[in-house]
Amino acid sequence: MTPDGIWLAPAEWLPPTAEKTADALAAGRVSADEADAMGYGQLPVSADLSAPEMAVRAARRALSRSGRPAGDLDGVLHAWTYYQGHDFWSPAHYVAAGAGALDAVPTGVQQMCNGAAAALRAAAHQLAAHPGGGPVLVTTADRFAPPGFDRWGGDYGVWYGDGATAAVVGTGPAPDGALALHALHTRAAPELESAHRDTDAFHPAPHTRSTSVDVRRTKKAFLTEHGRERFLARLRHETTAVLADALTEAGVGTGGRRLSAVLLPRLGRATAREVYGPAVAAVTDAPLADLGERTGHLGAGDLLSNLAALTSDTGPHRLERGAYAAVLSAGAGFTWSAVVVRRT
Repeated sequence: MTPDGIWLAPAEWLPPTAEKTADALAAGRVSADEADAMGYGQLPVSADLSAPEMAVRAARRALSRSGRPAGDLDGVLHAWTYYQGHDFWSPAHYVAAGAGALDAVPTGVQQMCNGAAAALRAAAHQLAAHPGGGPVLVTTADRFAPPGFDRWGGDYGVWYGDGATAAVVGTGPAPDGALALHALHTRAAPELESAHRDTDAFHPAPHTRSTSVDVRRTKKAFLTEHGRERFLARLRHETTAVLADALTEAGVGTGGRRLSAVLLPRLGRATAREVYGPAVAAVTDAPLADLGERTGHLGAGDLLSNLAALTSDTGPHRLERGAYAAVLSAGAGFTWSAVVVRRT
């Protein structure tokens, strides 16, 4: 259950440079079939900033939009999926210090690409446990840089973009244009964790098995054992269930409350067609939106980036005041989340 009266002010920070799909296709980094299945035009690429440095920039934007000073924050929750720039270190503390949240308690959140939802859930629980306490800052950031990661070819059906997202999450009077959080539901299937693990052995250090992350290797072995259609059916089932739970809690579909849109994880049009289209249609006829055309998959950041798009003053996916939207999230492990928000 989501406590009443929680609002969030989201923001994102993306690098100004990008790699184009057309160039990746010409260089042989992707095939024509892969480009068609993905349907995305570019991926943002950070030439110099690390993931935590980008997170600080997104955090400052979220704080500005919330109108709350960093000194008011009680907590900072930082989520990520990939390397944060140092081997043995707390990126959450770096983000808190860089954002000026020197009185907040920083915590790292690791739930792979569902990390933003996990952090948002933890923030909501903290606010419920400490009524009258200060707001909580949630951040995500990932940089999928070589030689450790091939953003175009390291995974099946996913292209990875660099960027950071953030949201100030609080209670009480909401900032103008913020989003009211009406539901956040999460489901998990830990028995599927081996889709991203070498099942023959654990490794003593990063990149022991290969010089770069190779999700294709582990996914291929997993699908050979478990079957692709069976796996896709499970993905659809869990997505339908978590969205249905969230819509029921939010009361959407009753009392005149209509859902304006369902925003999807940024995994490309083939995944939207095979998984999310049927899964969402089983619950609602609201239109789907995949906002990954210019970002690709932002690791842990898709959820907050989609929420930021809903609060845009001029963007095509701006949510009208008083309207409701649902945002889906999913991560390796596997974990699924559905968030329902209303524009205040």
